Amino acid sequence: MDFPLFHLDWLNNRFLIAVIAILHVLINHGLAVGFIPYITWLEYKGVKNSPSNQITDFEWDNFIYKKMKVAFIITTTIGAMTGVGIWFSAALISPSSIASLIRVFFWAWFIEWIVFVTEVVLILIYFLTWKNANKSLHSKMRHIRFGWFLAVFSWITMALIVAILGFMMDPGNWNNDHSLINGVFNPIYLPQLLFRTPTAMLVGGVYGMTLAFFFARKNKELLKRSVKLSSKWILVWAPLSLFAAFNYWNVLPEAMVENMSTAVGTMDFQEYYDILKIVIIVAISSVLILAMFGVFTPSKIKMWMVVIPCFFVFGFLGMFERVREFIRKPYVIGGYMYSNLLRVEDYPLYKKDGVLKHATYASTTEITEENKIEAGRDVFMLTCSRCHTAKGVNSITYVFERMYGFGKPLDVASVAGYIPNMHMGRTYMPPFPGNEKELDALAHFIKSLQTSGESVEGAQTKGVKINPVNSVEQFKK
Repeated sequence: MDFPLFHLDWLNNRFLIAVIAILHVLINHGLAVGFIPYITWLEYKGVKNSPSNQITDFEWDNFIYKKMKVAFIITTTIGAMTGVGIWFSAALISPSSIASLIRVFFWAWFIEWIVFVTEVVLILIYFLTWKNANKSLHSKMRHIRFGWFLAVFSWITMALIVAILGFMMDPGNWNNDHSLINGVFNPIYLPQLLFRTPTAMLVGGVYGMTLAFFFARKNKELLKRSVKLSSKWILVWAPLSLFAAFNYWNVLPEAMVENMSTAVGTMDFQEYYDILKIVIIVAISSVLILAMFGVFTPSKIKMWMVVIPCFFVFGFLGMFERVREFIRKPYVIGGYMYSNLLRVEDYPLYKKDGVLKHATYASTTEITEENKIEAGRDVFMLTCSRCHTAKGVNSITYVFERMYGFGKPLDVASVAGYIPNMHMGRTYMPPFPGNEKELDALAHFIKSLQTSGESVEGAQTKGVKINPVNSVEQFKK
């Protein structure tokens, strides 16, 4: 059991991961998994519809190349950095869950890294050889094949990662039989993959249509042709995405569905949940309407008509990731590890001995009146700080002030009486793992935060103290 190696009290640890992860998904799904096959298809259309005396329609080909240039630059810079950023931030903030996932999915991740390196090589070849490939029909068709290979490897990368994401939501039979096969083929894996695949294709088409207005706004015929083909692409994938979404919803465990209204926003946002569902339907409908107009009247489509659905798509993907992360609470790995990074099977031990005794880093193991606040801080860092801050996003003091009234001093007895039962009313909260003394110390610490207004420093600035019970010197004895 460890403290977070890194703690941002003003932002919230999980919010940091979420920002990086959502940005990465927007790029990965939109400009890799969905956009690459879309671009390859358009490149092939240039060859197919070119005059008999030309290798390809060079004006069209140059237009598609410009679209691909945007995807290449973004995926190899921001996309690559956010991919690494997820690993870096998660390893700092959630080391126990990452360590557990690596043990289960070592070979799956090993394969994913090989696939990813291959994907990087292929995208370099595909983009950097584009112009030279126009020298002959043979080289052009070979270049298009590289595009399809790149599309396949981009999809495989997503398919492997989705297995891990599904496992974190519902490990299924893995909790009884700890095998890689059970981990990969968890109950949510295939439904989530079947949802993400057409959705990524849909997003790729919307991105592509948007880029057309930047690169072909002066060429009406080129723009008209691009809008029409993009619309056909969207109309193919949108119904599949909707169907897969309903299927995905139907396989979610009941407890996750119950978390849905809170997952979309915050506790304050629950009352607007029904309105939000209507907004989602309107957003998806607007993309479909745009695509239908694009097929039958492409010349009437204006840039603002495309930008609005594009923003809807950004919001939809971001919301989907936010919901997926939240609804699995109170677990970070379903049924195995709570969101505070404590294993379910260890809770009886913590209830008996307390969490401080078994912590790697703690200033004290025996709570007294003199060290109660400091001990409460340690308990907060061990059991609450993965999701809560002192004064920042999702502030622990704000949570209790909202319950008991703003501007009123918190009552220690009320706070201590609520914490052991919080998971009954708020099912997304893990049970409190500590003993009675630690509960009292935590309540006093939360009260002191309201009085002092101070923030909690992370280990990166405050440093750590080795738990004397678990020190090397103690083990030598």
